[in-house]
Amino acid sequence: MNPTVIGIIGISVMVIIFFTRMPVAYVMTMIGFLGFSLMISIKGGLNLLSRNIYEVFSSYGLTTIPLFIFMGQLAFNSGISGRLYDTAYKFLGSTRGGLAMATVSACTAFGAVCGSSPATAATMATVGLPEMKRYKYADELATGSVASGGGLGMIMPPSVVLIVYGILTEESIGKLFVAGILPAFLITLLFIIAIYIRCRFAPQQGPPGETFTLAEKLKSLTGLIDTIAVFSLVIGGLFFGFFTPTEAAAVGAFGVLAVSLIRRQLSWKGFVKSLYETLRTSCMVMLLIAGAVVFGKFLAVTRIPFNIASWIGGFDLPPFVILTMIILVYFLGGCFMDALAFVMLTIPIFFPVIIDLGYDPIWFGIIIVMVTEMGVITPPVGINVYVVYGVAEGVVGGVPLEAIFKGILPFLLAVVAGLIILILIPQIILVLPNLMY
Repeated sequence: MNPTVIGIIGISVMVIIFFTRMPVAYVMTMIGFLGFSLMISIKGGLNLLSRNIYEVFSSYGLTTIPLFIFMGQLAFNSGISGRLYDTAYKFLGSTRGGLAMATVSACTAFGAVCGSSPATAATMATVGLPEMKRYKYADELATGSVASGGGLGMIMPPSVVLIVYGILTEESIGKLFVAGILPAFLITLLFIIAIYIRCRFAPQQGPPGETFTLAEKLKSLTGLIDTIAVFSLVIGGLFFGFFTPTEAAAVGAFGVLAVSLIRRQLSWKGFVKSLYETLRTSCMVMLLIAGAVVFGKFLAVTRIPFNIASWIGGFDLPPFVILTMIILVYFLGGCFMDALAFVMLTIPIFFPVIIDLGYDPIWFGIIIVMVTEMGVITPPVGINVYVVYGVAEGVVGGVPLEAIFKGILPFLLAVVAGLIILILIPQIILVLPNLMY
């Protein structure tokens, strides 16, 4: 049988199995192993399976993932997220929609010490939803701001998706981290504008909160010291070459732990919980990477990535049109599949095309993260929506799922606007990497 036909059958079977809700990592590993064994040999398939899984779990470079996840968990369990929200609330809470603006701003700040979109959404939902409920915010705006703001954790370094992208493409993780800073602030600003416009035309969506004195606002800035110190330590160390991304992750985790102990705000129970959540999340991510590697080897022997690259490259179309087609594929795929898994599945296919078209790989990495951010808030998967839905059940007595999906629409439009801006003005992404490296 033709290798391409085998590859298409394998992809089709994999998509069908996805609808059974079987874990993505297991499906990719199984299809990759069976397809590779069919085309090469059973012995070759078993060798591929054992070697690649071992290499992923023993990879020194991938230790950045559990370390950054651990840093985020420590930040959550030591109360850093609460202090960030308090600062944002005191500066923005008195305006219409101010609590939602504060939530989005706090999501950006917490993303600087977390790196996980669902973790950021869950954390800020726990902190922000009760406050917005108390000030009679509409469910749509309250939950929509938290679910969408959580997606900022994917862009703001240290981002797990950027780490995985850098590993798969062999691009500098340090450059990717630095490149994500300005886009993260741009999307935050666009989210705040979206909230302002919504509350301007529908004031009942976000009534104003308390008004604070200048002294109280300035005093609350001390809540940012922890985040700024850790973020500066990690990114500054990478910039000046003091340590590698892996060492930066270790230094960041140690920095958060040290701050938590000095403030005496991390209990033994919180520390154990941080370890448990880190282990659970890290194993999920590592299995996804291992599955994507095995499936990628199967795709390589079918030559589908190369055929697709040649096919798309053969179109007599401007590079911009081809880029738009690829972005559309990522958006549609992100609506039906976990963002991280989809990135790992498709990067081997589309990355060579992007390079052939002459686009900057660092720029493309940020653009892909932007598109996958849309995936975490769009149905039917929308992992952040379900995270907020689950947290809301416990902290505010529940919110209808349709209200959350309705609430994310203005933020989805804001991400689209940000995406267009970054495509038209790529230097917003590239200026810091070019300056620092």
